Amino acid sequence: MHSSLKPFVGLVLVAGIAGSAYAQSPFAKPQDAIQYRQSALFVMGQQFGRIAAVVKGKRPFDKAEVARSAAIVKEMSTLPWEGFVAGTDKGKTHAKPNIWTEAAKFKSRQEKMEQEAAKLAEVAKGGDLDAIKTQFGATGKACKACHDDFRE
Repeated sequence: MHSSLKPFVGLVLVAGIAGSAYAQSPFAKPQDAIQYRQSALFVMGQQFGRIAAVVKGKRPFDKAEVARSAAIVKEMSTLPWEGFVAGTDKGKTHAKPNIWTEAAKFKSRQEKMEQEAAKLAEVAKGGDLDAIKTQFGATGKACKACHDDFRE
């Protein structure tokens, strides 16, 4: 190899290695991933709380508002999981260490929660408050199961 090309080849190799490491995670640093997942869960919790107020009779039932909140809960339920990447077990997090040692169980819990959130969004479209209350309970149980096992 020509000696003037060696620095260029070295630079390309370093860039390729750095690029492949970045490609493994969409986050620049672990705290970004933690903040991402916490933000998604926060928004989901806020919208779920709006439905809870209706279910508990603390807010008047507005079919469109509940359907909108349920649709947001459904969408947000799919987002936080990509934020549970290597290196995010440390830092400002409420995640228990067993998320990484019991990955299959954690995935099962998240899938169950996503399924229940999707059902809630579908039921909410129908506008039947009793059906919403029932599915709200099932969705809440799915959230709680994950929190009980994997959140400090």
